[in-house]
Amino acid sequence: MKGTYLGEFEEVVLLAVAIQSGEAYGAAVVSEIEQQMNRPVNLGAVHAVLCRLQEKGLVSSHLGGATPERGGRRKRLYAMTGAGRRALEEIRQLRNQMWAAIPNPALS
Repeated sequence: MKGTYLGEFEEVVLLAVAIQSGEAYGAAVVSEIEQQMNRPVNLGAVHAVLCRLQEKGLVSSHLGGATPERGGRRKRLYAMTGAGRRALEEIRQLRNQMWAAIPNPALS
């Protein structure tokens, strides 16, 4: 794959951000991953990956409005960028290409 390398967890976090379509924040990303993958996820690890993805230009962020549920604090909301979308498409294409290259024993 050309461009920015993504580790497995970075890919999963980026996919969760894409699913949340512009309304992703740390806890929502954790919830999405836990629901989709049926495995526990650490919020601190997700925050670290979101920062890395932003540094790589694959997500952007902005502060949302303050909410009473958060004691008046604002959420940092993340959205996938065009570069993030292209990175996911390249990963999917590479994975599909490699899956297609696996010999089918039933046809041999």
